[in-house]
Amino acid sequence: MKKFLSVLVAACIVMVAPSAADEAKPNVLQVADYLDYEWVRNPQISPDGKQVIYTRQRVDKMKDKIAPTLWIINTDGTNNRQLMDGAGALWSPDASRIAFVKPDADGRPQIYTRSMDASGLVTQVTSFEYAPSAMEWAPDGRSIAFVARVAQKSDWKITLPGRPEGAKWTEDPVIVEDLHYRQDRVGYTNTGYDHLFVVSAEGGTPKQLTSGNWNVGMRRIGAIAFPARLSWSPDSRRIAFDGAGKPIESPYWFESHIHVADVATGAMTTLTTGRGTYGEPAWSPDGKLIAFTGYETHERLYHVDNLYVIDAAGGAPNQLLTGLPDGPGNLHWAANSKTIYFAMDKEGDRNLHRVDLRGNMAEVTTGDHTVAFASLSNTGVAATVVSSPSVPDAVAIVANLDRKPTLRTITDVNADLLDGKTLGKVEEVWYDATAETGETARVQGWIVYPPDYDASKTYPLLLSIHGGPNAMYDTSFDFNYQEFAASGYVVLYTNPRGSTGYGEDFANAIDGRYPGPVDYADLMAGVDLLIDRKIADPERLFVTGCSGGGVLTTWIIGQTDRFKAAAALCPVVNWIGMSGTTDVAAWLYTFFEEPFWVDPKPWLDHSTIMHVGKVKTPTLLMTGVEDLRTPLGEAEEYFAALKYRGVPTKLVPMVGEYHGTSSIPSNYLRTSLMLRKWFEEFDPAKKAAAADPAP
Repeated sequence: MKKFLSVLVAACIVMVAPSAADEAKPNVLQVADYLDYEWVRNPQISPDGKQVIYTRQRVDKMKDKIAPTLWIINTDGTNNRQLMDGAGALWSPDASRIAFVKPDADGRPQIYTRSMDASGLVTQVTSFEYAPSAMEWAPDGRSIAFVARVAQKSDWKITLPGRPEGAKWTEDPVIVEDLHYRQDRVGYTNTGYDHLFVVSAEGGTPKQLTSGNWNVGMRRIGAIAFPARLSWSPDSRRIAFDGAGKPIESPYWFESHIHVADVATGAMTTLTTGRGTYGEPAWSPDGKLIAFTGYETHERLYHVDNLYVIDAAGGAPNQLLTGLPDGPGNLHWAANSKTIYFAMDKEGDRNLHRVDLRGNMAEVTTGDHTVAFASLSNTGVAATVVSSPSVPDAVAIVANLDRKPTLRTITDVNADLLDGKTLGKVEEVWYDATAETGETARVQGWIVYPPDYDASKTYPLLLSIHGGPNAMYDTSFDFNYQEFAASGYVVLYTNPRGSTGYGEDFANAIDGRYPGPVDYADLMAGVDLLIDRKIADPERLFVTGCSGGGVLTTWIIGQTDRFKAAAALCPVVNWIGMSGTTDVAAWLYTFFEEPFWVDPKPWLDHSTIMHVGKVKTPTLLMTGVEDLRTPLGEAEEYFAALKYRGVPTKLVPMVGEYHGTSSIPSNYLRTSLMLRKWFEEFDPAKKAAAADPAP
């Protein structure tokens, strides 16, 4: 990247020619390139395995949002073309139509179908007040199942006296009776419950199959509420789905079961028994079995999903897989009903696997990448989204799943943007970490080097911490890390204890003590590794993270002053205070053995606000104004304490954002640039250069 120095002298601008060193610098990613970056999602392969429809997303610069369009491509990579506006397309069983979702004239998302013949006829199928989700074609192609909200008002009412006829009084408040009465990116959810519907593929009045004060879907694993998974029986007469099936009772907030609804009568049968969290049903093509994932109720912070099959008529489930690095997901049956394919995270990678009905598991794909399994054709060809540290998301085809599998990408939507640009090298590292408790762990991480990295120099280090805490950094492409590296930082991101993809014991190492000594030790050992290798300048250390990463950022600066500046995005600093203001209250109560009114000590010991008196690090705080997961009040509380103590700090309530700060394109730019500006203000090298500018 060429740099020019402009000097204003006597009302004239004198242009100074670039130096040879400047000329030699590579062309790299810049933050503004985000506006031209694109993503691919949800590749759906046609039943005959010859075409893929996928959602292609780009930034709409005028409307400041991510805009989706539907594209279609042959599986050999030819004839890639835009089909229409919309998202989430699904092929009909005979491939004559697709179903997809787009806003109607009033801006409400609805289900539409489009004929795939030359007519391209588009038909609106639903006219719902609430957005339909989890749609699924019936195998006979006549119907579409979906999930939608059914409005419900509280029967706890009063009658106001003295209201004159025609008076415009304030509307009645929403009466809250459930523990989970709101959801991030949704808002208040106690206005109704999500239920199962079936509608003719030609359009018409949908038929409601389930009812009651419970949700179809919404299976919770940690902080995440998963959408419903629907699966039709091969004869199109029944639908398997997941959900509570009955009103949730304390303390079984995470309970979810596998149910079957009869389409003709609406009769519902529950297949799983006891207390547990089960989901993602997949009906076998021969109609005999239903595969699903889940686990029995437990008292640990995190449980890895097992894989089961159960007779579609009921009975005891057969556990095929347990003790995995992480739970299986995106289940698909082979056409012969003898093999189940799924995706699984392991040590930063995501690959496809298969298992037979005897529990024999094998890898289908291998490598340091993430393979998101989306669909499977009748001919046994899978459509996926694949990404690696140096390659952005691409639609990929996986053929020969049972013998010598081959993975081949068929799109490259960012080729024009990245043409001629040099990316930073990404290196995987493993290192040992020992907590002050004496507990040790082997930790995985990744280093992103500046594109013009010079091993004879040391660089400012940005430690980035993932959220969760039960989550995993992976081997997919990260635009943000690349453009930070391009601006001269070495970026380190790691999976400390508490992360997923390494088995239950690793994920539960922080149980009852998060944030605390083990995750802190794992993060700092990574920093020390880069200092010892003469990669990072020990006097130019910076740290950031969002959500769980914001939690650990505020924990770190309460334990050490080694970092020159910190940026805590969407942090939690007060577990007791958060317990009544978050949309994941029940999950939060599993963090510690006793509720805070019984034993407040661990709640306080692991609340970073209680350590704020030791903080010396300049700290930027940033949270979405609409955040219901880690509400803005958490950042405000920490900001006030730092301000009172005289620690340099700024608070940025990000307009229009729920949890996170970057879902709106312009807010992504703001987040990246504000972090950089904050770090530069406290970077000793930057301050020295500003104090003694070159002539």
